[in-house]
Amino acid sequence: MTVFTAACVQLNAGSDVNANLGAALPLIREAAGCGAQLVTLPENAFFMRESGGDPFPAYDDAVARCCALARELKVWLLIGSIHPPAVGARAWNRSLLIDAGGNIAAQYDKIHLFDATLKNGETYRESDRMQGGNAATLAETPWGKLGMTICYDLRFPHLYRALAKAGADFLSIPSAFTYTTGSAHWHALMRARAIENGCYVVAPAQCGLHPGQRRTYGHSLIVAPWGEILAEGSEDTVGVITAVIDTDTIAEARAMLPSLKHDRAFTL
Repeated sequence: MTVFTAACVQLNAGSDVNANLGAALPLIREAAGCGAQLVTLPENAFFMRESGGDPFPAYDDAVARCCALARELKVWLLIGSIHPPAVGARAWNRSLLIDAGGNIAAQYDKIHLFDATLKNGETYRESDRMQGGNAATLAETPWGKLGMTICYDLRFPHLYRALAKAGADFLSIPSAFTYTTGSAHWHALMRARAIENGCYVVAPAQCGLHPGQRRTYGHSLIVAPWGEILAEGSEDTVGVITAVIDTDTIAEARAMLPSLKHDRAFTL
């Protein structure tokens, strides 16, 4: 049995990187003070704006500050996503996992890009400024294997199935979910990814209003392998949620419903 505490830091990022870091870093400290050994931040953790310009103007500084803080607090820290300098016309939407020594242990570039036109007229074209990754990431942690994903990946269950069958015990899904899609689908999809794979899901989220009148859904979640919601953030308030993760429950859920062993080839 391995037991540890995970935390989601819920944020409301805007276009001022220094202000966003100033809001996020104390909350990381708060999470560590609550006993969290794994602290997770949402997608676009330190920078959200409507469109145009440099995808992220202070990548190296932000990463260095997070690495130093993880080392100081002796926690594992997931930067849900941050945008490295573009190569060519588009950058990557990249998740970074920092170990307790302040080293980058793993990275994941978001595979599925959010291009959507909603009924209310909201339009999103992530592919206009980002390029999609082409590799899944399974990271080793002291507690087990972490399958790293980002936001819109949530709608592609085959990615999570592949991660679980490769040994993932936990799934990180840092997000900046729109309010419109979140209010309809967030809880159902997060619980489904946990249940169908027998994994813990840790999903830190952005919340509230952002530049360009974009509104995100909040409701950061930590979900157990049987589908129970262990901790949930509010809709509009930044803050920290924590939950105790007991790895024995992963084996228990998979023993009761061993669906990962029951996949069969079929024709269509």
